[in-house]
Amino acid sequence: MILKICPEILEYSKEVQKLCCKKYPQHPKGCPNYAKKEGCPPQPLINEVLDFKQPIYLIYTEFKIGNFARGIKKAHPEWTEKQCYNLRYWQPKARKIQRREEGKAELLFNLTKIIKSPEANGINIDSLFKKLNMPLEWPPRKITRLVSIGGYAI
Repeated sequence: MILKICPEILEYSKEVQKLCCKKYPQHPKGCPNYAKKEGCPPQPLINEVLDFKQPIYLIYTEFKIGNFARGIKKAHPEWTEKQCYNLRYWQPKARKIQRREEGKAELLFNLTKIIKSPEANGINIDSLFKKLNMPLEWPPRKITRLVSIGGYAI
């Protein structure tokens, strides 16, 4: 899905970038990729990367993670729910679908920049989808969305 959005609806801050530093299971110091992996926070804030005087596009795809997990459970009945929902199994397929959608947006609108990890540039994706009346499920059990932001580089 490619949706033209007003830059004014984007909430972004350095605080969003710091969410990656919060602890989660098996990662007491947060994500080990923070400040190490390309595309991970902290990156320049979105308004320092994209020209907000030009159109901005939300590029997202929905992946039916619940259906996928049920299929995995059927193939591997001994697996736990955690194993069935493990991103290692579903993410490559979902990312391939997202890359296709990003390519379409690039061609349709001659975009010069696609932000593949908007949170790294401080965008609050949860608040954006709430504003668009498409609340995200945490943790996702039916549908998960992969999200990019497209526009024109400064």
